[in-house]
Amino acid sequence: MITSIVLAAGESKRMGEPKMLMDWGKGSVLQTVISTLQASGVSDILVVTGGARQQVESLVGKTVQTIFNKDYANGKMLTSIQIGLEAKKREAGAALICLGDQPQMEERNARKIIEAWHQHRARIIAPSYQKRRGHPWLIARELWDEILNMNEDETMRDFLNKHKADIFYVEVDTPSILQDLDTPEDYAKFKP
Repeated sequence: MITSIVLAAGESKRMGEPKMLMDWGKGSVLQTVISTLQASGVSDILVVTGGARQQVESLVGKTVQTIFNKDYANGKMLTSIQIGLEAKKREAGAALICLGDQPQMEERNARKIIEAWHQHRARIIAPSYQKRRGHPWLIARELWDEILNMNEDETMRDFLNKHKADIFYVEVDTPSILQDLDTPEDYAKFKP
């Protein structure tokens, strides 16, 4: 089984308001991410919350599982990934790591990554646009313990660079895999 871990624990300091709750299409930024994942065939979704926890959990309701990252204020993506992997390590064979502030994520690209895992069983699968790695990316269960044992000085970029020979790249034809929402300018530029 593939689980999707949606990273939604940030404090949205650069945005100035909780990004996950902002309007996007027919719902919010986070609801759009969840809907895209569901449309791409992922039924097991775990949202890692932090900043604006109560509002985010209320927004997603019972549609997906949530887990709170008590260390969200450190601003490190690694702790959210570790919490998500720890919660799912007994039930999933791979995790699709998604950004909660990437509502531009396209169903077809998420589906391509999932299909590539089913076909190739690579340990890491990442989308690539013009030789640039983006999100969401998938990691097979066999590498989870290594991530769970990383210390706070390490980053996921360090991990991916260390395992560059393990990465199977899925070429995509859109820059959406590189785009997330960090600032009001990003929001204004990308909002449909």
